Amino acid sequence: MTAWTPLHLRDVTLPNRVWLSPMCQYSADGDGVPTDWHLAHYGARAAGGVGMVMVECTAVAPDMRTTARDLGLWNEQQVAGHRRLVEVIATVGSVPAVQLGVAGRKSSHGVPWDNAGTRSAVPPREGGWQPLAPSAVPFAGLAVPREMSTTDGTRLLEDLERAARGAHRAGYRLLELHGANGYLFHEFLSPLANRRTDGWGGDLQDRMRFPLEMVRALRSGWPEDKPLVVRLPAEDLLEGGLTTDDMTTVATRLGTSGVDMVDLSSGALVPESLRLTAPLHNARYGPLFRTAGMRTAASGLVFEAAHLDEAVPGLVDAVFVGRALLRDPYWALRARGSDPIESWPRQYHRAF
Repeated sequence: MTAWTPLHLRDVTLPNRVWLSPMCQYSADGDGVPTDWHLAHYGARAAGGVGMVMVECTAVAPDMRTTARDLGLWNEQQVAGHRRLVEVIATVGSVPAVQLGVAGRKSSHGVPWDNAGTRSAVPPREGGWQPLAPSAVPFAGLAVPREMSTTDGTRLLEDLERAARGAHRAGYRLLELHGANGYLFHEFLSPLANRRTDGWGGDLQDRMRFPLEMVRALRSGWPEDKPLVVRLPAEDLLEGGLTTDDMTTVATRLGTSGVDMVDLSSGALVPESLRLTAPLHNARYGPLFRTAGMRTAASGLVFEAAHLDEAVPGLVDAVFVGRALLRDPYWALRARGSDPIESWPRQYHRAF
């Protein structure tokens, strides 16, 4: 088995195990609908040989966006825009997938290239909104979030189910929940962000209660024949935070709640978290999570063909490639190294 062999998840067959990582483009229109930029960007990567195109983090509700330029999946106009995007991805030969986002306290900030970017809060008077989080603990210089009530929780579960149904109607074949990098799912799990004293806080079993409800809401809106993935922090990389033992326990519970694969990440809950900079740093957690009975994938500094050989199958079942595919939409075809006439789109054969 290599990175170029198929992978079967429920009734979906991925033609290979090299996948486009969901990377925000911050280019939605004013209503959260995909634009021509998304068609060009994702279409090129789909033609570039990846087995799956994971569309960027797409918000389930207006107050769960990171920025005002995020994609959304909470109304029919957005579903129609995603359907057009799905058709482009599938037509040129890749499996269309989408990551759903619930930003929590990392919400209502600027886009990376404006002012102070993702560390710059956008207040309501300037088009921002009030973030919601497990506790009223801000991330860096962003706005202090409002602690979620049980009413907020009920509404969010409805948002998640609706977004999953919208993703299915748009034609996506695989769904991922962004549960890492300091977003709401991660915030509930970690004692560094969750200071609650009710049934949603306390020890790990209680802190994971609402995240598991989030997964069940998604699964109820997502067909049984389609796979569900969670991007999961392998650890917080900070004293007092989540450990790998904590997170393998969480992964086991996710498996019994209808999750088919965990997509491993690490750190990023707070600015002080250690940043891992070695190639395949997240993939190296893979063997620990296989003991929890989960299929595994990971992103994180995959930029050479040799990284694919090291990662699959020894560390993980699949890899998400990010920055390398931003630089070169045909990186996967180059990394594969096969006869271009056999692997590249026929429209490009005369280039070889």
